[in-house]
Amino acid sequence: MNGYDFDQTIFYPDSSYCFVMYCLKKYPLAVLKATPGAAWALLKVLRKKADTKELKERTFAFLKDLREVDAVVRSFWEEHRGRLCRWYLDQKREDDLILSASPEFLLRPIAEELGVRLIATRMDKRTGKINGANCHDVEKVRRFRELYPEGELDCFYSDSLSDAPMAALARRAFLVEKGETLRPWPEEKR
Repeated sequence: MNGYDFDQTIFYPDSSYCFVMYCLKKYPLAVLKATPGAAWALLKVLRKKADTKELKERTFAFLKDLREVDAVVRSFWEEHRGRLCRWYLDQKREDDLILSASPEFLLRPIAEELGVRLIATRMDKRTGKINGANCHDVEKVRRFRELYPEGELDCFYSDSLSDAPMAALARRAFLVEKGETLRPWPEEKR
């Protein structure tokens, strides 16, 4: 099994950012209504008074003002599936696993289309509230071990050294830059 971070790894640039921008274009009032809360949460994160979970929940608070979130997500992927990186599509396998901090409701349709498994942030698509922890850093390892207690990764790919806990589980790990350049994970960072 190979493991992949999603954003800026096999999708470029970031699916959550692209989704929020897509919704801003299609549903501006809903997104703008949530913007002050997201801006306040960002200031708190920058001052180390809040974590990214709060920021993500405040950013996605606009979901409560959308009628058919599933239809919006389908429409988003019709427009954005072309941002999937060619290098990944060329090597994709049926036993691939995507591990992402992006919301599960957002990535589930594209993971199903690709025919791969998914571990992502459990967010309520009606409210933007996260159930549990943001699927980032060591939480990815915890969730991986929860689902695959004896699971092994042949290779792991990510754009971020913050994924070092997952890279440490893999036989081989690779850093992805700008959705394309692959290089071996620095051994001192594993």
